Amino acid sequence: MFKSADNFCRQAVLYFIFIWFGVMVFAPNLLVLLASFLSRDPVWMLRLPLNFQNYKALADPRLLTVILKSLNLAFCTTLFCLLAAYPFTYFIARFAKEYRGLFLMLIIVPFWTNSLIRNYALIAILNDNGIINGFLIKCGLISQPIKLLYTNLAVFIGMTYTLLPFMILPLYATLEKLDHSLLEAAQDLGAGPMAAFFRIVVPISAPGIVAGCTMVFLPALTLFYVSDILGGTDSTVVGSVIRDQFMIIHDWPVGSAINIALTIFMLFLLHLYYKSGNSVDQEQPIW
Repeated sequence: MFKSADNFCRQAVLYFIFIWFGVMVFAPNLLVLLASFLSRDPVWMLRLPLNFQNYKALADPRLLTVILKSLNLAFCTTLFCLLAAYPFTYFIARFAKEYRGLFLMLIIVPFWTNSLIRNYALIAILNDNGIINGFLIKCGLISQPIKLLYTNLAVFIGMTYTLLPFMILPLYATLEKLDHSLLEAAQDLGAGPMAAFFRIVVPISAPGIVAGCTMVFLPALTLFYVSDILGGTDSTVVGSVIRDQFMIIHDWPVGSAINIALTIFMLFLLHLYYKSGNSVDQEQPIW
């Protein structure tokens, strides 16, 4: 009796998952894929016949420039988040367990406020009359305000501020499980602190590094509201282009084609993530 009830619950959960994915993930993406092959209509947005003309927009030099800028911004954001988050997370993982919860809570606290509001708050910090320029002028380091707001630097700061927790949490999940006796064994065998770190800690935390980089890089390509709030005309990301195609230009077929191309690229990155994760799990640390 209990086994049959347990099997029924498992099947119900599986059916719910399949239905949820079908309705919320598969069906919308299928509609976007279909729209990418339709023609533009000034009234109904979409109409027949089917064609491949919309994908020619991917060869537009202006779009390619925006894509390259978006990839560069996403790469720089991911690299900086990794370099900033790794030592911070490593030291958190070495603290006593009663203090780790406090640090994790401080990391999660920003999620309690909408990220859109938090990026608006950055305007008060980066403005010409903001906190940073005011502090530098009072210290006598500068005589005129530095242009920070509505620049690529401001977008980079906003992206980093928004996505840094997504790098910290996966790293903590792996570093928190680190067996510190491995470091002691490495030192007993003659390995220095740096050698033990790079040959033991880094390989063990590689799944967290890959997961964190994926969770930061993919959103950094499409967070258009950060560039809208903090960036200028030269800070457009590919997510802004898709938004403009749907909401301003009302060219849904071209917007769908760009979205499908971006989705395929993201699926390729996710494939690399899973592939690298499997290869990392098969490796053993050597010192």
